[in-house]
Amino acid sequence: MKRREFIRTAGAATSAAAVGANTTQAAAKGRPNLIIVHCDELNFRTIGAYRNTLPPEQAFMWGPHAVCDTPHIDQMAAEGALCTKFYAATPVCSPSRSSFVSGRYPQNTPVTNNSVHLNDDIVTFGHKLGEAGYATGYAGKWHLDGLGKPQWGPERQFGFDDNRYMFNRGHWKQFELTDEGPRVKARDEKDKPSYSVNGADEESFATDWLVDRTIDFIDEHKDSPFAYMVSIPDPHGPDTVRAPYDTMFSDDKIEAPRTFGKDPDKAPSWAKPAKSTRYPMAQYHGMMKCIDDNMGKLIEALKERELYDNTIFIFTADHGDLRGEHGLQNKGKPMEASAKIPFVIRWPEHIEAGVQIDHAMNTTDFMPSILTMMGAQHSGLEEGRDLSGVFRGEALKGPDITFMRGTNQSSEDTKGWVAAVTPTHKLILSDQDEAWLHDLDKDPDELQNFVKHPEQGPVLKKMAKQLKRYGEKYNDAKIKDPHTGKVLQDLL
Repeated sequence: MKRREFIRTAGAATSAAAVGANTTQAAAKGRPNLIIVHCDELNFRTIGAYRNTLPPEQAFMWGPHAVCDTPHIDQMAAEGALCTKFYAATPVCSPSRSSFVSGRYPQNTPVTNNSVHLNDDIVTFGHKLGEAGYATGYAGKWHLDGLGKPQWGPERQFGFDDNRYMFNRGHWKQFELTDEGPRVKARDEKDKPSYSVNGADEESFATDWLVDRTIDFIDEHKDSPFAYMVSIPDPHGPDTVRAPYDTMFSDDKIEAPRTFGKDPDKAPSWAKPAKSTRYPMAQYHGMMKCIDDNMGKLIEALKERELYDNTIFIFTADHGDLRGEHGLQNKGKPMEASAKIPFVIRWPEHIEAGVQIDHAMNTTDFMPSILTMMGAQHSGLEEGRDLSGVFRGEALKGPDITFMRGTNQSSEDTKGWVAAVTPTHKLILSDQDEAWLHDLDKDPDELQNFVKHPEQGPVLKKMAKQLKRYGEKYNDAKIKDPHTGKVLQDLL
């Protein structure tokens, strides 16, 4: 399929203050609503619109028969913008989420690993939209309040005034409303919350239930501007889904990913394959199909309430899932399947339909960009870039580069990997390895190291300088590691 090209002409959208086509009170005020659907551990290749941007050998990573159709997410992309180079600042749950809601790099939140408390003084986009007069809310997995599990409605709301259906952590499959509030419906023999999917239906299954709560919030606030983020705990493991999605797909014809049999002796520390791993996709695709169907339900709800065209509608995730690529599972790695995440945004009359944006972005860029788009004040603490102009069709200002890092036990820990990323290259440094340079055009499988290729010299040196500047400006201790620091210095 022909790739859509990024439209660079200025003025491709009207002013953010323009009145939408709908006649609700929010539209009449010219203020857009905001809905964010945020998934957990989502491999971008499971979305049709993303497969359409790739050659077949990259699009059909588990074979031509191991695919899931996602017509509703694809519809959003066709009517809005699809970002092909959007990365998690750290491709792990809590650090990525901290950067997304705050616009700051994980080490400065200081959530550098899972289940770390977000600092009390962190300002989120929820705070700033609330100050701008928006009704704000959040449902689903939060994962920024320590070890509480499920811990409904954390006391620290971080600007999300309605957080009744926010739970701190866990990948529960069933929820219900009780007189005492929400709870996990599946229980074990001791009446403790369980991850069981047995008995789940379209009212209790986590994805369905959370989207229903989102629609409830919309109904409560449809006559004034609102902003709501729903964080769906799928398609993260356990890989289980309710009927009929549990039998929609089969692993009978699944193929091993192209990179599954890589040689561990030729891989750096951060990319060594596991001794044994599996790559089943049937239940994972079932979870994705359920997510897409619920996107359709949410789209229809917004249309019925005449809110669809005056709502900034975003579909994204916290990080990816390797699903057997490179002989690995889950996340935490700088490779595409782990670190690249979907980011689809729809806002008619303001964002050109069918745009493909190929600039390097990451989760820190979300907050400053969305606040500008919605006419709200910035906190002044954001470390990401305001890319609102890019979504309006304007040329990118500044270098086309972003940065990622692995997890740490603390913000002062120097171990692990750190990376600079452009639309075509990744420079990855760590405390254990030589420098690695991926050329994503020449080697999209990310198996080769181009660091010693003479023709890569100019781009390598430029990226090294930018990585050093990032580390110094944003206090990334990883570049201070003795080994990493020496490798970086040798590149300059």
